[in-house]
Amino acid sequence: MEVFLETERLILRRFTEDDVDNLFDLDGDPEVMRFLTGGKPTPRDVIQNQTLPRLLDYYERFEGFGCWAAIEKSTEEFLGWFEFRPPESSRSDEVELGYRLRRSAWGKGYATEGSRALIHKGFTELGARRVIAQTMAVNLASRRVMEKAGLEYVRTFHLEWEDPLPGTEHGEVEYALTKKDWKQRGASSFRAKWDQSSRTEQPHSNRQRNEAPR
Repeated sequence: MEVFLETERLILRRFTEDDVDNLFDLDGDPEVMRFLTGGKPTPRDVIQNQTLPRLLDYYERFEGFGCWAAIEKSTEEFLGWFEFRPPESSRSDEVELGYRLRRSAWGKGYATEGSRALIHKGFTELGARRVIAQTMAVNLASRRVMEKAGLEYVRTFHLEWEDPLPGTEHGEVEYALTKKDWKQRGASSFRAKWDQSSRTEQPHSNRQRNEAPR
């Protein structure tokens, strides 16, 4: 197991070819996919032949960035994934945060814990100057995770979709956090906020309408 990052309760590791079943089970839950595909599962052959090869290739091309499998330390159970990578067509010091967790992991603070750890690593080790995250405006659970992780609302924008999901008319939202603001607030304040945060988060994902991580 090639570990990328550890927190108090989580291990973030590289995906391997053996993770097909994990991703298939994750994307097979209609509630997990609610704000991504309207609840439609990702076919197994897509995961095996497209998603995983793309994830593995990204590790080789961009050191320190990618999509990381989230493992619960106490049980060694696969919980989902966190993504931390430069967005397409963006400056190199801007990084996009994403996450998708099983329903069994909802309401336990895992999304906030993993997100904050990635933000810390991005600002202190990976040269990131700004972290962004996006989701549907109606995905209130994911927006709460962004706020708990320290990101602030930036804008609402609208995209054109061939198959718009319920709530699309309200648009997409973007949140962001700069290294300057992160440093001014101090790492201790972020830890305190996590300790006080409620356990009500239900992180479907803060990705836009993608069926699988890019």
